[in-house]
Amino acid sequence: MTAATEGFAGGKLLLGREGQIATITFNHPDRMNAIELEMWAELARLVPELDKDDNIRVLIFRGAGERAFSAGADISRFAEERSNSAQAREYSEQFLPGLDAIDAFSKPTLSLIRGACVGGGIELASATDIRIAGESSRFGVPVAKLGLVAGYSELRRFVHSIGPTRTMDMLLTARLFSAKEMLDVGFLARVVPDGEVEKTVLETAGRIASLAPLVQRWHKEFVKTILRDPSLDTLTEEDIAKQFASFDTEDFKEGVDAFLSKRTPRFEGR
Repeated sequence: MTAATEGFAGGKLLLGREGQIATITFNHPDRMNAIELEMWAELARLVPELDKDDNIRVLIFRGAGERAFSAGADISRFAEERSNSAQAREYSEQFLPGLDAIDAFSKPTLSLIRGACVGGGIELASATDIRIAGESSRFGVPVAKLGLVAGYSELRRFVHSIGPTRTMDMLLTARLFSAKEMLDVGFLARVVPDGEVEKTVLETAGRIASLAPLVQRWHKEFVKTILRDPSLDTLTEEDIAKQFASFDTEDFKEGVDAFLSKRTPRFEGR
């Protein structure tokens, strides 16, 4: 899929780059692409580095193979990593920075979802901007089956994206939801036939990458600000000024000129 690939966390994380699009693959298919602690640590380091790379305009997350985006944590490692509350707290302190790094990524992010997307996998997907899934994909947070909870930081994105009622349904029943159900509640942007997921995500990423990158970042920031403060009462003068900053960019001049000239714009992020 990508022209150049690097391996991290013992090869369980792969980073591919093709043009202005980067792809992070959870490469642990024999364990349903479980995201282990060292993988979260690498995400916390790697994602901010990609955010600083001006050559990258879009970041895709995906799982290796067809069976899973990610089934979350590797339960077989609980005995050594999360056998009591002290260990669980330490684990969380190492796991959450990776999740927060994805949420804080200033450029557009996409989740390419095939198969199972549960536990830590759906928590990671919830931190991305656009989620596109195959028809047979399934989703859930079945932690009640294990006798453990999902914490505040893990749940807040679900409450924002699917609302408290559906979040409670997911948590309290511990059942798996279909792709259609997740589309209906707004968690997924699109559901396509399983064989078309990769094509659809790459086409979407390519379209996003072709548009004005500064505008893409501002729009992400504006949406997050609205979610955080729907009243907008906390907007600063700097926040308000950002709504008009695009008019002073070279990309604005290029976009208008290209439209009037009936040609494809070439945005440089300036």
